[in-house]
Amino acid sequence: MHLPKHLLVGVTVVMAMAATTAVALGATHSTTGPTVRATHAASGGAKVAVANSGLGRILVDGRGHTLYLFAKDKRGRSSCAGQCAGFWPPLITSGKPRAAAGAKASLLGTTRRADGRLQATYNHHPLYTFVKDTSKGQTNGEGVSAFGAEWDALSAAGAQVEKTSNTTDPSPGGYGGNGY
Repeated sequence: MHLPKHLLVGVTVVMAMAATTAVALGATHSTTGPTVRATHAASGGAKVAVANSGLGRILVDGRGHTLYLFAKDKRGRSSCAGQCAGFWPPLITSGKPRAAAGAKASLLGTTRRADGRLQATYNHHPLYTFVKDTSKGQTNGEGVSAFGAEWDALSAAGAQVEKTSNTTDPSPGGYGGNGY
């Protein structure tokens, strides 16, 4: 069967786009891998501390990156895996998490993820970082609605922090409501 030239060009374009998408997804996977590993404690349990931010005093990991809760998590169990965990890496720990700089040791715990790894919890909330927080003090994930629920930073008491009206909204960059 002989196909018209315009159909052959269209098929070629679609195949090229598919190949480009596959390469991009592979690159995304390989770049999120180190982020997930970076949230893993170097030795012993993951460190959780309290730091000042534009949202007030919030929980941070050992690198000073904001820790978030996911409203979809229920009964201390994580509901974020796969692509979700690529954007919101869980705070993985190899032992009991350690409290530092204002965090309450009595509120720290762990939950076993579906892949068998231990994830740090605070006041029964599984803890996550956000890939768009690339340096200390950033709270780009605050109030983002993604993967079926909202993400919020946590206070030292282990409650969600609500963004105040004078805080800028990070979602116009495409985080909220666009399927991730």
